[in-house]
Amino acid sequence: MTLQEVERLITDNHYISDDQITMSVYLSITLNKPILVEGPPGVGKTEIAKVLAAGLETELIRLQCYEGLDVSQSIYEWNYQRQLLHLKMDDSDQTLAQKEQTIFSEKFLLKRPLLQAISKEKPPVLLLDEIDRADEEFESFLLELLSDYQISIPELGTIKASSIPHVILTSNRNRELSEALRRRCLYLWIDFPDFEKEKKIVEHKLPQINKHLAAQIVYFMQELRKQRLQKSPGIAETLDWALALSSMHFEELDKDIIESTLGIVIKDWQDTRQTQDSLGELFEKVKVKMKVH
Repeated sequence: MTLQEVERLITDNHYISDDQITMSVYLSITLNKPILVEGPPGVGKTEIAKVLAAGLETELIRLQCYEGLDVSQSIYEWNYQRQLLHLKMDDSDQTLAQKEQTIFSEKFLLKRPLLQAISKEKPPVLLLDEIDRADEEFESFLLELLSDYQISIPELGTIKASSIPHVILTSNRNRELSEALRRRCLYLWIDFPDFEKEKKIVEHKLPQINKHLAAQIVYFMQELRKQRLQKSPGIAETLDWALALSSMHFEELDKDIIESTLGIVIKDWQDTRQTQDSLGELFEKVKVKMKVH
């Protein structure tokens, strides 16, 4: 697949990309290497995996990471109920070793996302979402997979990949990831978009929106992110807000509209109070920028 084909794949699936993102996806496909995508929440990291799966017409296998994630939720687990039922119903003269060999076979194996991903004939897209939320111990489970695309199961031995999946890891940088994990990945940092890119995203996702309103919304969001907030709003909040205001047929922002709909954009009470206190100043900055625009 050429760089131009990757660019077209991304564009055709309605993702507003840039040269860095396009090149990272191209290199990942070409080199069969995972991409570690870091950046603030809500900037479109997860969307890259969805777009890639849609563009390649393949399955998206998603593992949402969290503290305490272990082998049984991420790689495999034995179907103990079925194993017990099989033993109770088995009236053969098999030895204990033969019975163990029978119940510890693939038909009693429950495949979790990581094992599913290397068991597919057609390479899927494997999304390891918010890897920074998982424990450091979980990273060691990944190293074998990302190095050799194989998984070791004590009762069965080593299972090698039928095909190499396209792997996307996302991180909000809640903690530092290990150097061993980073070395196995290409790296991509996605920051909050500039005005032109965010406006393009809004108009692309909501073609019916008033262009003047779209510009005001994006200018306000750009100014809002400059504040020292606990949780800066991402592109998802911009789109939610734009959709809400557009559906109510507003064509222009004012202070009252912003204050009454602030809950769509701000999701923390301290940030809400801080934004309300500086709302007049923020709105004046938006008006100044709209005059220049």
